[in-house]
Amino acid sequence: MEHIEINKEYQQFITEIKTRIRQAQYDALKAINKEQLQLYWDLGKMIVEKQQQTKWGKSVVEQIAKDLQNEFVGERGFSARNLWRMRQFYELYNQSAFLPPLVAEIGWSHNVVIMEKCKNDLQREFYIGMTKKFGWTKDVLIHQIENKTYEKYLLNQTNFDNTLSEKHKNQAVLAVKDEYQFGFLELADQHSEHELEVAIIKNIKEFLLEMGSYFSFIGNQFRLEVGGQDYFVDLLLFHRKLACLVALELKIGDFMPEMVGKMQFYLSVLNDTLREPHENPAIGIIVCKSKNRTIVEYALKDSTKPIGVATYNISTEIPEAWQKLLPTVEQFEKHFHLIAGLINEK
Repeated sequence: MEHIEINKEYQQFITEIKTRIRQAQYDALKAINKEQLQLYWDLGKMIVEKQQQTKWGKSVVEQIAKDLQNEFVGERGFSARNLWRMRQFYELYNQSAFLPPLVAEIGWSHNVVIMEKCKNDLQREFYIGMTKKFGWTKDVLIHQIENKTYEKYLLNQTNFDNTLSEKHKNQAVLAVKDEYQFGFLELADQHSEHELEVAIIKNIKEFLLEMGSYFSFIGNQFRLEVGGQDYFVDLLLFHRKLACLVALELKIGDFMPEMVGKMQFYLSVLNDTLREPHENPAIGIIVCKSKNRTIVEYALKDSTKPIGVATYNISTEIPEAWQKLLPTVEQFEKHFHLIAGLINEK
């Protein structure tokens, strides 16, 4: 048998083969998933239409389940509960022009979660798109829904419309939430900014997951020297999709307008001294314990640097008062379709 030298060329070749095999496996699973969802859609449609024609009641679903389980012994998916889900699947989406093609892009278990936990088509489209784009597992999807990720992106307060180019403005929509959930830090209600920062560094993985996809950590108390004096950015991050530095300031009190001026200073220095030629201008995120939305709007109105203002919550519960801020579905639409387009970008 001829001896094959395990050199760099061979290693590269075997890597290509493995990649091709994995792609084929992924394509096969994707095709199976698509066929399964089409089957479930068809069964749901058949049950709905037959019930409408014959006036059969709920008990027919139980009987169908028994007959299918007797016929297809050992095959999962034909329980009465799942047949009711198929029926709901069809009823929920058959009047929509854009959702049926999207639901085929994610697994059945993900679709069930979205059907059961989301209240309207805009919310469903958001989570379907995010699950597809970022490969969320079922557990991650549940966490994102319970954490109100949809609302937090749509409510965010930034001045990106006036300070970023059209391309980068659109991409930046998913870079800042309105509120961050820091319950994983396990901090006492009364804590200092130093304690908040230390807890974040100790839980950096969870922190970056909460910030959102594409964020990378560069450093904390990042030193900037200007005019012979030292200044320190609480946290310096990098956003891979935006290709820019992100300065993040942590405040344990209310948002104050002067915080914007300080952040503008940091961004100017970062752009002049640290930004690489191929990178986009830095953006800033001010994270406070609380904020008055009207004050934030005025503070950002004439700011020339891209800045977002968010709050953080160390409780696992979403305050009821926060829900009152949510706009109507109609008010969501303009902002939402910008996000939907970004989610569906290749």
